Amino acid sequence: MLTTLTALMPVILVIASGYLIARTGLITGDQWRGVERLAYFVLFPVVLFRTISQADFSSFPTLNMGASLLATIFCMAIVLLPIRTVIERVWGIGPPRFTSIFQGTLRWNAMIALAIADNVTGEAGLAMLAVAMVFMIPVLNVLSILVLSRYASGATPSAARILRDLYTNPFIVSIGAGVVLNVSGLALPSTVDDTLAIFSRAALPIGIICVGAGLDLGSLRRPGPALTMGTFLRPVFMPPLAFAFASLFGVTGPALAVVIIASSVPCASNSYLLARQMGGDAKLMAEIITLQTLVATLSVPLALLLFT
Repeated sequence: MLTTLTALMPVILVIASGYLIARTGLITGDQWRGVERLAYFVLFPVVLFRTISQADFSSFPTLNMGASLLATIFCMAIVLLPIRTVIERVWGIGPPRFTSIFQGTLRWNAMIALAIADNVTGEAGLAMLAVAMVFMIPVLNVLSILVLSRYASGATPSAARILRDLYTNPFIVSIGAGVVLNVSGLALPSTVDDTLAIFSRAALPIGIICVGAGLDLGSLRRPGPALTMGTFLRPVFMPPLAFAFASLFGVTGPALAVVIIASSVPCASNSYLLARQMGGDAKLMAEIITLQTLVATLSVPLALLLFT
């Protein structure tokens, strides 16, 4: 536990630094949006492209990892959807609030996952996590949009809009480009690779600082059933479920650590944007993201200790 926590402490401290920088006003709101866009559209795609393009896919269980993660996602979705009417009847949690619980349970923060994988498993972990994104990002986006379309009050996007959101996602585009380069057998010119390496070194600290800056402790209302469920369903149930499927598919070693990281990190911050856009409970979504990120400082090390 101490070893794992030691590896994660730099990530936790950088998140805390981002929170402090935002609260002191050193960087203002509009400036943060620019930094976030830089990380999302440039820096992290560079990390994914460079990592995937140089990865040796034969050295880790790509398909087994993907099967474990997808099975975990679909299993949780299959459990959550049928109990929606029960939690509405028992706790008064209406459909829009349920969509925030759904997103908070299934979606994951890739920026935090990349930083943790880099600290815990190194370059090999980054490559494997990038592979995990290939399987998870499209599925999670589609599931979230479908659930919000069904249960929230916003406008339902067309199938063309959903497809456009997927194929214009910078993570998916960069991963796809990296796969093409990897399969082609070509290597990046050394000057280009060195340039991308500089971008890559900037990505993780800037991305994690943005995560900290996005925390809004003042938004946390008195904990109720919706916030409690939205916060704790993911860290409590997703890691053991992922471990069970990983064991079933024979995933071990660093690959298992990556599966646990992907299933235990807090939910993605862009869940809030999707909730706001499609008529979900955006305020509850923001509270879930904030509280889940705080809980992750203990739950992620614990999950790695118990299941790896």
